[in-house]
Amino acid sequence: MAAHRKPRQRALSGGTARTAVTLALAGAATATAFDGTGHADPRLSPAEVKSKVDALYREAEIATEKYNGAEEKADKAEKSLGELRDEAARKTEKLNSAREGLGSIATAQYRSGGIDPVVQLALSSDPDQFLERAALADRAGSRQASAVSGVRKQLQEIDQLHSEADGTLDRLESRQAELRKHKKTVNGKLDAAKRLLARLTTEERARLTGDGDQNRASRAAGRDASLAAPAKAPNARASTAVSYAYEALGSPYVWGATGPNAFDCSGLTQAAYRAAGVSIPRTTYAQIAAGNRVSRSQLQPGDLVFFYQGISHVGIYVGNGQMVHAPNPSAPVRLAPISQMPFAGATRVA
Repeated sequence: MAAHRKPRQRALSGGTARTAVTLALAGAATATAFDGTGHADPRLSPAEVKSKVDALYREAEIATEKYNGAEEKADKAEKSLGELRDEAARKTEKLNSAREGLGSIATAQYRSGGIDPVVQLALSSDPDQFLERAALADRAGSRQASAVSGVRKQLQEIDQLHSEADGTLDRLESRQAELRKHKKTVNGKLDAAKRLLARLTTEERARLTGDGDQNRASRAAGRDASLAAPAKAPNARASTAVSYAYEALGSPYVWGATGPNAFDCSGLTQAAYRAAGVSIPRTTYAQIAAGNRVSRSQLQPGDLVFFYQGISHVGIYVGNGQMVHAPNPSAPVRLAPISQMPFAGATRVA
């Protein structure tokens, strides 16, 4: 085998070296500017920060819904895998019992000597008795053949279960990889938003995200309105969901959360209807297909309202053009007008 030698690197001449250093410094300066830590990056105005932060939150919410969908599929795959393994274990136990039965038959045959039936007939002092015993043995043989066939069938079923479990495990591992990818994306977007918000003063951040007084006012308004809201809902389930949403006012937004103390947007709507005894999917793009579509002019309290072209945000309509929703990490669950965001559709699940 020929030896592989590492090619020798040529030493840089003076001119080349100076050029390389210049390029390296220029690259470092460029990287610093992109990091947002260099002097070349001008200070963004609060309006520009808000625009960039809103865009990052939107991108994070899209990734969050993808994460939620992958998590739901991973949970189903994990449950299915457990069921397949349990069924395989039960069938294996049954197979072991059948094998023990076959072993007993084989042992009995060995002890009987296994003499050829023709020889036994020739040596028998009572041919009629022998023929009777032979008929019994034949029936026993049929039962044995049936037992062997049953064992073979059970082996095939167990092999099939193991094959299905392997496929389910592959799907589970794929979903878990997908989860890690979306989680990284969400955290990256949220971290970028935090860095942008950190550039603002406390007062600027309060104006941008809504201060504590505004949040408390929203919660107080929700509690007052909640007394009347259930009566306006078209049925008891919608009324319960609306009441749950009002009770959640002021709860923090946490991506991936479904309550009871924190929520993301679709986690809030799912939790509200779970409290009403109605099961709806986990993600916005699945929730919009879960019930009957209604137009904006037909909205009733309890309807789910969706926003943006990619159906990436959802709230619970509570009447008078208002909804309760979990906006983003900078704001808790709150009341807001549905005109605040681009309306994409609505559905009635109760």
